Amino acid sequence: MDQVQIFDVSLRDGLQNEPVVLPTATKLEIARRLVSAGYRDIEVTSFVRPRLVPQLADAADLVRMLPKAEGVRFWALVPNQIGLDRAIDAGIQNVCTFMSASETHNQKNVNRTVRESLAGLERVIGSASSQEMGVRAYISTVFGCPFEGDVPVSQTVPIARALLDAGADVVVLGDTTGMGTPMQVKNVVRTLVDEGIPLDRIGLHFHDTRGTALVNAFAAFQEGARMFDGSTSGVGGCPYAPGATGNGSSEDLIYMFHAMGVDTGIDLDIACDAGRMLEEALGRELPGRFHRYWLAQRERDRSDEDAPSAGSGETKFRTA
Repeated sequence: MDQVQIFDVSLRDGLQNEPVVLPTATKLEIARRLVSAGYRDIEVTSFVRPRLVPQLADAADLVRMLPKAEGVRFWALVPNQIGLDRAIDAGIQNVCTFMSASETHNQKNVNRTVRESLAGLERVIGSASSQEMGVRAYISTVFGCPFEGDVPVSQTVPIARALLDAGADVVVLGDTTGMGTPMQVKNVVRTLVDEGIPLDRIGLHFHDTRGTALVNAFAAFQEGARMFDGSTSGVGGCPYAPGATGNGSSEDLIYMFHAMGVDTGIDLDIACDAGRMLEEALGRELPGRFHRYWLAQRERDRSDEDAPSAGSGETKFRTA
């Protein structure tokens, strides 16, 4: 059976733009449920300045209290060497870095040029690799920039190569505002492979702003990609990208791949229950398509259980 890896980002990328700041204990319980569902790679927080992202200000405390689970890797985003040092002090073993392929988004996101970001991250990645930490290097706006429009793949290739040469295990191609389309995704993945970047070192991170996250993941799968980011119930988005509301949903990805006979190692029902808890904790409806279906089906099943039996003299009417 073919296999894919689903990397869940809901506790970091999903929560960073939410108006509600979840208690650490709630985050820990969601992390436990994701582990129980079978996720083996979970991004849990970010070591950025707490005043910039107060939703993740408890990063060090959260990391220190994470459950011990064999075969599970917890990840944290680090913006620079200071963030890496804080992550190491907290005990995290795996980190993610980030920069953009487009100049304008990179400037607005981190107030640096692409060249400056790359130079800084090469040092951060080298430092993390020297300590045998896992490193995923994210490249945002690969499939389009909200400020510049189209981003030629020729801008992404040298960045990806430099990040891998610096010691990153994987480069993750980000569709930051959901501008990507299936044929474009195929072209980008194919071009990187043609330029010598192995498929097993390429991950994909799609947003569902325009409803294309799932079809883009399928297009990348057809090109041989096997690592995909997802966010529980589609929570999250990029706070620095206008209109970018909603990551691709983990449950949508799992359902699609299972229907294709592709193994994810994840129990979809348990994953959906984690999404139910997250929605209740945030106090708002989350957009994941399978999440919404699962909740509705759960209510229908409960209604059937509570309905009078056939011999009670009451009749249940159903629509076709």
